[in-house]
Amino acid sequence: MIANLIFFLRCFVTSFVLVIGSLLMGTLAVLTLFQYRSWYADVILKHIGLVILKIWGVKMNVHHALPQAHEINSKQVVYISNHTSTIDMFVLIALGLPYTRFFLSGFLRKTGVIGLIGYVIGVFWTVPQQFPERRRAIFQGAERVLKETGESVFLSPEGERVITGQIGHFNKGAFHLAYALQAPIVPIYIAIPKAMDPGLGLHVRPGCVDVFFKPAISTAAWRLDDIVMHKEQVRDLYLQWHKELQQHG
Repeated sequence: MIANLIFFLRCFVTSFVLVIGSLLMGTLAVLTLFQYRSWYADVILKHIGLVILKIWGVKMNVHHALPQAHEINSKQVVYISNHTSTIDMFVLIALGLPYTRFFLSGFLRKTGVIGLIGYVIGVFWTVPQQFPERRRAIFQGAERVLKETGESVFLSPEGERVITGQIGHFNKGAFHLAYALQAPIVPIYIAIPKAMDPGLGLHVRPGCVDVFFKPAISTAAWRLDDIVMHKEQVRDLYLQWHKELQQHG
């Protein structure tokens, strides 16, 4: 009974934070004529993520600092990560990835609060895999925007969340985009203990999430015909990474 009460209270406070945060971001965006999109995300959205993690008793331990531009010879990168849990989204925004846009499922756009936040920070909304032409148009549009702005971007090659604790099939979109932008890929691994992971649900238990970064992967020498091969190479990296973390966890 008490556990259920605490759960619903956390849900209510989380919703409240998202509503207030979205209204604050929307108001500031209007007042500043939408000229400081990266600031809305890097500062306001980051703190929304941190507050929500705190509400649910989730601590975040980042093991490696975000790569600096001089370390990867590029200001623009494509961040990717595994994606198995509801927690992932809040961890990612709490990281405050600099000058970065996000790809998110268009389903989330239907929720007014997340839709407003996404509009303010310039989210690229995706559609399911069964609509390949629409997906291709979305990625082509994102490519044009990112080439113009020089912003970095985050997306999960797994697309929809997979079974908790596993690495799923990788889609090609992230790798086509990295190739088109000639931007390095920065792999992120979000390690969530089974004891606290809700998977597809909302029943988050308190605990610590570990976030790891791998060195950037250059795409400068990639060829379009080899995209599938590179996709599988990066997936193999994640499979080995997952195995190593499981052994040391």
